[in-house]
Amino acid sequence: MARVAVVILNWNGRALLERFVPLLERRSGGDVEFVVADNGSDDDSLAWLEAHHPEVRRIALGRNYGFAEGYNRALAQVEAEYYVLLNSDVEVGERWLEVLVRFMESHPRVAACMPKILDLKMRERFEYAGAAGGFLDKYGYPFCRGRLFDVLETDHGQYDEAVPVFWASGACLMVRAADWHAAGGLDPAFFAHMEEIDLCWRLQLMGREVWVVPRSRVWHLGGATLNEASPHKTYLNFRNNLYLLFKNLPASRLLPVLTVRLLLDGLAALKFLAGGEWGFHKAVWKAHFAFWRNLPRLRKIRKSIPHDAPVTLHGVYPRLLPARFFLYGEKTFSSLRDICQLDPPSSPENNKTT
Repeated sequence: MARVAVVILNWNGRALLERFVPLLERRSGGDVEFVVADNGSDDDSLAWLEAHHPEVRRIALGRNYGFAEGYNRALAQVEAEYYVLLNSDVEVGERWLEVLVRFMESHPRVAACMPKILDLKMRERFEYAGAAGGFLDKYGYPFCRGRLFDVLETDHGQYDEAVPVFWASGACLMVRAADWHAAGGLDPAFFAHMEEIDLCWRLQLMGREVWVVPRSRVWHLGGATLNEASPHKTYLNFRNNLYLLFKNLPASRLLPVLTVRLLLDGLAALKFLAGGEWGFHKAVWKAHFAFWRNLPRLRKIRKSIPHDAPVTLHGVYPRLLPARFFLYGEKTFSSLRDICQLDPPSSPENNKTT
């Protein structure tokens, strides 16, 4: 059994595998198993891997199960102490994996961590899917150190300390195998988008921690499987955000938070309509119908989650992020930091040079 399994979920991504797998192998060190789990591709991804990288283990899942269930099925067939869920369009930096493993070994309370994620197209800019660690505001809007909504900051080292966060990005997520299985993996109902936030929330409710370790760096291409300006992506984000809140909020906050969030979603739908974006307008209402239709299932799942466990949730922003962003003009994470529930950095990683 390898100490670390780096698992890429692939769907028609032969060109991405050809571009990124060689560098991944060169920069990941020893005692690592590389796995590509194929979500029912109809290109020649697996045949190309077999011909050019036979050392990479191949798992054929048979059809497209989406990100969440695809990884659940793949990791059920992988044995390792640590799993790394890695997007197929990620370029890893030197010693990226060594830094993450060393951090996890010296922090036994940490269930999952992530590196700093930068934009492959503009290499000094943070990338949307995770940047320097994920946070959540009181009404469920996710954001990152280095990214508020669509505003991406340039990396000047301003977020280089390792800190506990609310969520780690599924673009590059290291998780202890024991914690993954104890939490039940990803929720397949999400299909794709925000499933890693749901997992990290559940891990925290179990008394575990999630951190970002910026001394490890990767560069993400982004948008390789689903267009950023996609009504379907909008549908998944709005629907899954409601799933996320309903499943994990404590009873005392569930009704008030959901009420406000549903109203804010309605305003977003009207904004899309006013801008002539009918597809996006329709996606919001489709997401709401899906949420109400799936309430019976969500209620059953909710009963199994320890909402009232005596734990501290890290990375919670106690205000409404859209108000701070659109009304008060706070466009960077550092402008929010005085009121963000950040623990003082205490990791020995913060006292070492690269």
